Amino acid sequence: MQISDLPYPDPGVPDARSGPRFLLWLGRGQLGGQLKSLAWGMLHFGGVAGLPYAVGLGVDAVVDREPNRLLLVGGLLVLIGVAISVGDAMLHRTAVTNWITAAARVQQLLARKTAELGSALTRRVAAGEVVAVSTGDVEKIGWFVEAVSRFLAAVFAVVLVCVGLVFYAPELGVVVAVGVPLIALASLPLLPRATRRADVQREKAGRATELASDTVAGLRVLRGIGGEELFLGRYREASQEVRRAAVRSARMWALISAIQVVLPGLLLITVVWYGASLALDGRIAVGELVAAFSAVATLLYPLRHFEEIAMAYSFSRPSAKRAARVLSLTRTDPAERPAQAGTVEEPAAGGDLYDPRTGLLAPAGRFTAVVCGDPDLAGRLAERLGGHAMEDRDGGDRGGEEEGAGGSDRDAKDCPSVLLGGVALDDLALDTARRLVLVQDKDPVLLSGTLRELLDVPASGAVESGAALAAAQCADVLDALLQSAPDGVEDPMDARITERGRSLSGGQRQRLALARSLVTDPEVLVLDEPTSAVDSHTEARIADGIAALRGGRTTVVLASSPLLLDRADRVVLIDGGTVAAVGTHRELLHREPLYRAVVTRETDEEQRLAGLGLTELEEALTEIEESA
Repeated sequence: MQISDLPYPDPGVPDARSGPRFLLWLGRGQLGGQLKSLAWGMLHFGGVAGLPYAVGLGVDAVVDREPNRLLLVGGLLVLIGVAISVGDAMLHRTAVTNWITAAARVQQLLARKTAELGSALTRRVAAGEVVAVSTGDVEKIGWFVEAVSRFLAAVFAVVLVCVGLVFYAPELGVVVAVGVPLIALASLPLLPRATRRADVQREKAGRATELASDTVAGLRVLRGIGGEELFLGRYREASQEVRRAAVRSARMWALISAIQVVLPGLLLITVVWYGASLALDGRIAVGELVAAFSAVATLLYPLRHFEEIAMAYSFSRPSAKRAARVLSLTRTDPAERPAQAGTVEEPAAGGDLYDPRTGLLAPAGRFTAVVCGDPDLAGRLAERLGGHAMEDRDGGDRGGEEEGAGGSDRDAKDCPSVLLGGVALDDLALDTARRLVLVQDKDPVLLSGTLRELLDVPASGAVESGAALAAAQCADVLDALLQSAPDGVEDPMDARITERGRSLSGGQRQRLALARSLVTDPEVLVLDEPTSAVDSHTEARIADGIAALRGGRTTVVLASSPLLLDRADRVVLIDGGTVAAVGTHRELLHREPLYRAVVTRETDEEQRLAGLGLTELEEALTEIEESA
């Protein structure tokens, strides 16, 4: 795999059981690139290892006054220089290629997992952690993958130097062969402490990133309530904790680096002192002493890669652990449907949408409104209707909450998936399930680009962008985009939308997102509070637009607005995690006190007064006045 071939056609299925297993899987996936890098590294380090012996041979040739041999040594030095230069250039090229391709593979895996899980991802993993994994952690993982081949080439050079010295100058070679492994292993006792400090640093950095992400996301609200400085102060404190942790970690790595400098220096002094005494006694030649000195000095270069691989693994292991944690998340519990998931045929068009857990039924081709007293329950229900069942499998809090309210001791895993036309959405291939059922949550995101690009989404082609914009009442949004567009832009479809639509109001962003969903024209459209940020007049027109444009298509809207509920063909009241009542908006207003309380926001006292007769009402009012 070359950089020009990126992205991968298929990044593969990672081994996400643990961080080290994930790193091993990445290394196996790039075995060809690793072997290339190792081959060039061996050429480079082999030249480096051979240089001291060539110098020793040259010194011996000068001492023995043999010009022909000196000429041969000169030619050998030229070859060694070419090997070092070419090997170094190609080693760097292949190592960087391994780094970038490994990082790209991890990013593709994370992007694929994010698309698979959708908004349910942030309910299992903090948004700041996802950001940290997809940025800094990806680089650290790539660093370790590319450092492996250079480390193995450095090991080859160290072994070559030690073995060569044993044969070239046995008495000095034995000293070097014993000392080098001790130098290489001297830092091992310090690595666990250095790793722990690095882990603390990364943990604090992840928390700071999460805090910064949350602060930026809520900056407008913070400014409105005067809490901007409070959160900035918290971020300053978090960043100072990161700085202090980084200093503590750097001190340990500085100590390890110092050991890698001091111990080879002591070995070099020992070799020079011992070699000089041997040369004075005539036991070794001057060329052998020079070769031994040069070999030990040369070892400082490959030994630095021992420190680097230790640092790379120390930093990449927790990064790989976090990446593996994200990549191990699944859309459903794999133990439930290991055989049929993704293999079931697509259901026939015109099927009902049914949720066995709550008992919610959305008849095909009808406009169904769902009322939940709990906004969080409504959000989870919307995700579940879209086939995202993972949020119901991460513990007993939610399940216990629903069990207590519904009087059932069933576990989340005992509840089947939402059914569309009798087929479980969890058993369908992901792209099929997404195409059939589209869920727009209450906080949709607008990507930067032109309005034309925003509406250029996979769609049935039955709904034009103009009709969708009209149904979503986006006329004022088009005018606003055109006014802020640069000179020469006359079509609002060519006007650019800033990142996340920050130049637009909340209601304008919400209506553009609704238009995007309407253009898609899925078989089933699930909308969670699609008009919560617009005024009542606009909301009424949007309700009419949705009902007209989605005629004959299954539409489910989770809302509590009477304007939307009155346009629905049927309204379903969810209480305690199960269906409590079904009917039209007006029917439920008259016969269901709980429904009336949720929709009209009546208090308990107002509900009691509403159920009294005229005489009882007068007596109650008199009682209230006397108590006041």
